[in-house]
Amino acid sequence: MALSLDDRILGEKVDNYCSSDEGEQEEEDKPKKEAEPKASCIPEPQLKDYNKFSTNTGPKGVINDWREFKRLETERRAEQEKEKQALAKKLSMTCRSHLDDEREKENDDKLLQELESFEDEFLKEYRQKRIEEMRIALQNVPKFGRVVELSSANFVDEIDKEKPQVTIIIHLYENNVEACEAMNGCLSCLAQEYPTVKFCKIRASDTSLSHKFSTSGVPALLIYKGGELIGNFVRLSDELGEDFYVTDIEGFLHEHSLLPQPDLNSRIIYDRITGEKRAPTAQDEDSGSDFDVD
Repeated sequence: MALSLDDRILGEKVDNYCSSDEGEQEEEDKPKKEAEPKASCIPEPQLKDYNKFSTNTGPKGVINDWREFKRLETERRAEQEKEKQALAKKLSMTCRSHLDDEREKENDDKLLQELESFEDEFLKEYRQKRIEEMRIALQNVPKFGRVVELSSANFVDEIDKEKPQVTIIIHLYENNVEACEAMNGCLSCLAQEYPTVKFCKIRASDTSLSHKFSTSGVPALLIYKGGELIGNFVRLSDELGEDFYVTDIEGFLHEHSLLPQPDLNSRIIYDRITGEKRAPTAQDEDSGSDFDVD
């Protein structure tokens, strides 16, 4: 039950109390209707920065769009120009044109020609110098052209007193030995073909060698140069046999680098069967000939 204004002021509460003011009180107790909002003015829209698009289709919007387009186009062209310049700089540093390759090739060819001409001149000069040195050296080297017979008295002097550039080949032999006789014949031929080599022979029994060596160690070759022993071959019949030829001994000595190269201008023909020298013929050019050409 609603209380009257007096009861509210006095603070009294009466149950089941009716008042004539109840209707009025109820009207007062009803919630007041909310006041209707007053009409206000529409606020003006705020102008914001241009966000690269516009819905304004008026003259101002078209002008702004055109200005923005020109600005973007200018920036894009500037960036493209920078990219082109950077690319051109990079290409100029790393790439070569066809003309550059041709120009460099021509320079290389000129350089090679200069080097070849210089090399030819150098080789020609060096060759002439070596030929002159060899010519002078050959003039100072004595010529022998025969087999020198040695004895126990002059054996040491024939070796020690000889010029140091002379190669000395000594054959230790014994009489009545087939291999020794074949060796003496071969050395006689080689002495004529290699006149700057000193070919000698001495009986093994005339030296201070043992009797066993004189009987079983011959034929033997001793090679000296500059007073030093550079080759020692004993009982060559075991390797060459009892009967051999000039070419066999010559090849054996060349194999051990004990003979100089023969004169290219002189061609000596040896019969493969007899070992004798012969005059060269047209048939000697054939590889199937029975003759050896040196």
